[in-house]
Amino acid sequence: MRVLYSFPHRIGAGRICYTAWQQVFGLDAAGAEVLAHPASVHRALPDSVKVVRTLSRGRLRVPYRAIGQLRALIWHDRIVARRLAPLVGEIDLVHAWPLGALATLEEAKRLGIPTVLERPNAHTRFAFEVVAEECERLGVTLPPDHEHAFNETVLEREEREYELADALLCPSEFVVKTFRDRGTAPEKLVRHIYGYDEGEFFPAAEVPRSGDGLTMLYVGVAAVRKGLHFALEAWIRSPASQDGTFLIAGEMLPAYGEALGFALEHPSVHVLGHRTDIPELMRRSDILVLPSIEEGFGLVCTEAIGSGCVPLVSDACTELCRHGENALVHAVADVDALQAHITMLYEDRALLARLRAGCLETAPAVTWKAAGVVLLDAYRTVLAGSHEARVSQAPAYAARPAVPAEPHATG
Repeated sequence: MRVLYSFPHRIGAGRICYTAWQQVFGLDAAGAEVLAHPASVHRALPDSVKVVRTLSRGRLRVPYRAIGQLRALIWHDRIVARRLAPLVGEIDLVHAWPLGALATLEEAKRLGIPTVLERPNAHTRFAFEVVAEECERLGVTLPPDHEHAFNETVLEREEREYELADALLCPSEFVVKTFRDRGTAPEKLVRHIYGYDEGEFFPAAEVPRSGDGLTMLYVGVAAVRKGLHFALEAWIRSPASQDGTFLIAGEMLPAYGEALGFALEHPSVHVLGHRTDIPELMRRSDILVLPSIEEGFGLVCTEAIGSGCVPLVSDACTELCRHGENALVHAVADVDALQAHITMLYEDRALLARLRAGCLETAPAVTWKAAGVVLLDAYRTVLAGSHEARVSQAPAYAARPAVPAEPHATG
C-alpha cells in the first residue's frame, strides 16, 4: 500500500497535529509505504517515511498567524495538488485533511487516484449549529476566529471537500451519524479509530484506597462543546464533591470561564490550566469526565482507558467507552444521569474497580499501533470498492454504548 499523506499543519505538534503524527507511525508499523507531505515537521517521523514539506525549509516556516491560517492551508493544498501528476502509478491512495484538501482532491479525481478525507470531528455544519445553540443558552460569545464560531467560507470549502473525496474517514459512530443525517451516502463513510501511546499512558502500580475521596479529571481545552459546565454542575451536586477533588487540566476560553465562575470557585474544584503531565494525572485519578455535546473521537478516552482511569462520557463520545463494561455513558446534556454516575462510583468502589479492570482489558486493542492496522484496512476497503458494509462492519472492538433509560449500577 503506497499512500501520499497530506497534512496542512505542523505534524507532531499538539491536538490534530499529534493525531496525524501518530497515524503516520501506525501506518508505517502496519507495513504501508508512506510519502508524507506535511506543511512542516515538529517531531521527526520514521526514517522509512519519505517526508516532503510544503510550507517550510530547514527552520524557516510560513507564519500562519501573519498570513492567515486558511490562506496557509490553501497554499499547502495547491502545492500538494501540483505534485500529484508525476506520482501517478507511484501511489495507490491520497489521505488528506480538512481545509487543506480541495485542490488536491480535484486533481486526484482528474488523475484517477483514490482519495480519503480525514474527519477528526463531526460534520462541520452540525458542530457549528449545536455549539451556537449551547453558547446562546449559556450567554457565551465565541471569538470570531474560534474554530467553532460559524464561518460560511470554511463551511462551504469543507462541504465541497466532502463531495470530492471518495471516502470520509470517520473515527466514531457519532461522526457517521452526523454525516448520514445530512444526506451523505452510507457507502462513503468508512470507519477507523484513533489510539493511545502505551509507552506514556499506563496504569498506576497501586490503586487508590477505597477510603480516599474520589478524584475526577477533565482534560482538554475547556470549551463549550466539551460540556465542562455539565460536569461541574453534576460534580457539585454529587456527594463526591464533599471530600473529593475535581481537576481541570486545559486552557479555558475567558468568556466561558466567566460563565462558570461560581462553579470554578467550589473548594473541591482545582483549575490547573495547560499541563504537560497528563499521563501522571490520569494515573492519579479515579475517573475521567467528558460530557461533550459534539465530538469526533475523544482521544482522551483511549488515554484514560490505557491508564486505568474510568471514563464518564456523553454518548457523543467514542463507542470505545462501553456502558457498564469500561465506562459509564450518559445522554448528551443529561446532568442528572452524570450526577448519578459520579455518585455511584463514589459510593460503590467495587463497581469502580470492575470498570477499571474493563478499561485494562480494552486497552491493548486501542493503541496507536492497533489504530494503524485498522486505518490500513480502511484504505484497502476503499481501494477494493467494497461499499456495502463499510459502516455496518465497524472495527471489532467498537460496540455501541448502551445508555440506560434510568441510571443504575451495572457490572
